[in-house]
Amino acid sequence: MNEWSPSSWRQRPARQQPTYPDPDRLDRAIGELADLPPLVTSWEIERLKSQLAEAAEGRRFLLQGGACAERFDQCSAAVITNKLKVLLQMSLVLTFGLKRKIIRVGRFAGQYAKPRSSDTETRDGVSLPSYRGDLINGPDFTESDRIPDPDRLIRGYQTSSLTLNFIRSLVEGGFADLRHPEYWDLDFVEHSPRAKEYQRMVESISDSIRFMEILADSKAGEISRVDFFTSHEGLHLPYEQAVTRQVPRRKGWYNLGTHLPWLGMRTCEIDGAHVEYYRGIRNPIGVKIGPAMTPEWLTELIEVLDPDDEPGRLTLIHRFGCGKIADGLPPLIRAAKASGRRVVWCCDPMHGNTETTSEGIKTRRFDNIIGEVEQSFDVHREMGSYLGGIHFELSGDNVTECVGGARGLAEADLRRAYESRVDPRLNYEQSLEMALLIARKMASMNGRAI
Repeated sequence: MNEWSPSSWRQRPARQQPTYPDPDRLDRAIGELADLPPLVTSWEIERLKSQLAEAAEGRRFLLQGGACAERFDQCSAAVITNKLKVLLQMSLVLTFGLKRKIIRVGRFAGQYAKPRSSDTETRDGVSLPSYRGDLINGPDFTESDRIPDPDRLIRGYQTSSLTLNFIRSLVEGGFADLRHPEYWDLDFVEHSPRAKEYQRMVESISDSIRFMEILADSKAGEISRVDFFTSHEGLHLPYEQAVTRQVPRRKGWYNLGTHLPWLGMRTCEIDGAHVEYYRGIRNPIGVKIGPAMTPEWLTELIEVLDPDDEPGRLTLIHRFGCGKIADGLPPLIRAAKASGRRVVWCCDPMHGNTETTSEGIKTRRFDNIIGEVEQSFDVHREMGSYLGGIHFELSGDNVTECVGGARGLAEADLRRAYESRVDPRLNYEQSLEMALLIARKMASMNGRAI
């Protein structure tokens, strides 16, 4: 394998990179980023890696969730608080149902770039660059908005820093103590045939927390520190290079812009620039895999990205769709097993279940999402593997972007509160219901009633 450096990716073909009209201005922005303090630390990254190693062994479970694409104009206390709240509540439900510690990873503080199927978008005969996320350009269909702007890279770093700082303040300041039902918005369960079961589960969680508080003579939030990590798709390679640093008393290079960067299917060619970049950083990394992934391709990726079989290094995030996972996943599990590597298997039930309504609105069906999750648990169990995580695109607010769930959102409801600029997300109620159903599934698989 050739020598690696943070810039060695530049010798490889790079997909999904914007074209800037002024390369010198881009270089200045990258140089400015390289001089700014890191957003995360190497010891936080190593702590996450050790926890992921436990997930690979079946002793922890990864919950990863957040916006499909963050927006600069939603860097607000309310939006951040609501996303953190729903992830914390979901993690408590999963802890109760799975009887395992949960690794909490947010898709935020950096998820500002998105891959697109085409470099350009055409409307009424006018073609402009596609919207690639706020890190690169703006969503309005105007030339001034759509031309890639290097100054957005600086703003993306600053907004990530503000988000991460507020999250740390909330977590350290006691916000994580959201265990009691009075904090939980459970009105939606009244519309579900499982209403009594959901209420009983939440009451059991509350009783368990109160018992722990009495036993420890302490509030539950004071018993242990709550870890919270960040993640984003490391798509914009000049930006990722700028936040990649060496640290004292540790070997190698760390991406200090996030704890867990992941690699998308559209950029994981073995000889591509993204794989070249990812193979050299010391972070744990995620790789999205789907129907186009062959066992041979996956075997090569594993060899390149995790040559030393480092515990916690590699998380494989499978995304097939409810109708394809039963046939598509088993060959990849066999390939990973044959490699001898200890990987974390994580289910992304969102991306393979995207569809477009007759009115041209992108959505996802709740039943298909939970269907893929449940099949994932079953396939891994049948294959003698362990599903060690789940990956959701979600909002802490009651948006109307995915149809179904206990409240029965229909296609006609989508326009009521559809806020995503890219992909549809589960709302607060759907996210919490999803966690309750996963806890129920795992408990039944283990012969327990909850």
